[in-house]
Amino acid sequence: MEGRTEPSGTPVLEIEGLVKSFGGVRALKGASLSLARGEVHALVGENGAGKSTLIKVMAGIVRPDAMTLKVDGRAAAIGSGADAERLGLSFIHQELNLVPYFGVAENVFLGKPYPRGAFGLIDRRELDKRASAALAELGVSVPMKVPAARLSRGEQAMTAIARAFTCDASIYVMDEPTASLTDVEIERLFAVISRLKAAGKTILYVSHRLDEIFSICDRVTVMRDGETVTNMAVRDTDPASLIRHMIGRSLGDSFPPPLSAPGATVLSVEALARARGKPVSFELRSGEILGVAGLAGSGRSSLLKAMGGATRATGGSMLLRGRPFAPRKPRDAIRAGVVLVPEERRDQGLVLGRPIAENIALPNLARLSRLGVFLDRRAERAKAGEAAASVRLKAASLAQKAGQLSGGNQQKVVFAKWLLDDVQVLLLDEPSRGVDVGARYEIYRIVREMAAKGAGIVLASSDLTEVLGLADRVMVMRDGGVEAILENRGLDQETVLRHCYGEGSK
Repeated sequence: MEGRTEPSGTPVLEIEGLVKSFGGVRALKGASLSLARGEVHALVGENGAGKSTLIKVMAGIVRPDAMTLKVDGRAAAIGSGADAERLGLSFIHQELNLVPYFGVAENVFLGKPYPRGAFGLIDRRELDKRASAALAELGVSVPMKVPAARLSRGEQAMTAIARAFTCDASIYVMDEPTASLTDVEIERLFAVISRLKAAGKTILYVSHRLDEIFSICDRVTVMRDGETVTNMAVRDTDPASLIRHMIGRSLGDSFPPPLSAPGATVLSVEALARARGKPVSFELRSGEILGVAGLAGSGRSSLLKAMGGATRATGGSMLLRGRPFAPRKPRDAIRAGVVLVPEERRDQGLVLGRPIAENIALPNLARLSRLGVFLDRRAERAKAGEAAASVRLKAASLAQKAGQLSGGNQQKVVFAKWLLDDVQVLLLDEPSRGVDVGARYEIYRIVREMAAKGAGIVLASSDLTEVLGLADRVMVMRDGGVEAILENRGLDQETVLRHCYGEGSK
């Protein structure tokens, strides 16, 4: 392994020779990991590098084919979640794993022993008290009996994170913990991480956000293709070098250059109203990428859902190529050529238990069927193969289930669904969330190519670097309405943020 550095002292956890295969696919090829007491240790790599499998092995969810494990210098084994907990490990998984209709307190203690009172009954008061204390550590206060389904995405994430702090662990494993958090919530989490580190706890921190790695981490381990390729102090590297280790090559520019200039108006939105927020008006041109920026709760997602027929607009009008466009359901929008890539790809964009080919073909069944009734499986495989090649999908085969793919390749499948259709307007909600830098560049390339074919693209993202790197214009939303529409010529993040906070004119 190149560039290996180790801190002094006995590692609090050490893994060597970790091997794991799924069918004929080897996910881990002798990977290693060494964690020191009282450090924040980053684990990075492209989607599919093996990070999630390694974490699932540590959590006792997946059994390795081979592994040597030591905890505090002594040989150990993990065969279940209970084993991991006994060894002092606590996990914040990327998937939130909440029960939608359980209250906050029940979800915080999900999988943990509930406090008991008289006759062995659950002590609700004590349960609420302990759950409130765990959330208070994160600066969060929500009613304990509110079902998780009614929480915001950030509150759901904080509930899942709080679960990790209900036990006194020595090692906290955090897999993409900030993916759904606002900047304020991220700061609170980082403050908790700082306190844990000061108390001698170890944090294994997995993130695609390199700025976070350089902000809070002491050391970094890089994985590529199931192997550990380097382990170094964060102070001894830089983002470009880290990316080179992750993808095995220099990435060059972060964003592909534009391939064409915007043309005539493809979509006109006039005073479009949703259940919440102010009416929204704007125009989108053919071949244009319109970035949508705004703070959490600004209305970005609700706007895209209304345009894509996922929710009903309560007022206003839209014209698509000069003709009235008023989708009552997603099918109406898809038939008109307006398609949505949703924020939650696993819940809303894919059928995880079905093959890749079926997922790509799903919105295109009419054209892949004979007499509109009998699905032509050969045509399905052929067209799905073409679309998969266009997005440079990495998969064992088109028969592989979508749920077995890495996050970046899952997102590519979502894009591939729309390459078989005549897309007039592409609505993108957080298109690169949870996607590594290499796959992110591929997604940006796909977006540029679809714009070059004449699609108008609305890209809503909480990542201002992404918005400014791709957009021709930036529409800033605030309190559900449009605060400003800015030409992206010399535009910087500070200017956009001022508008996000309503300070644009100052």
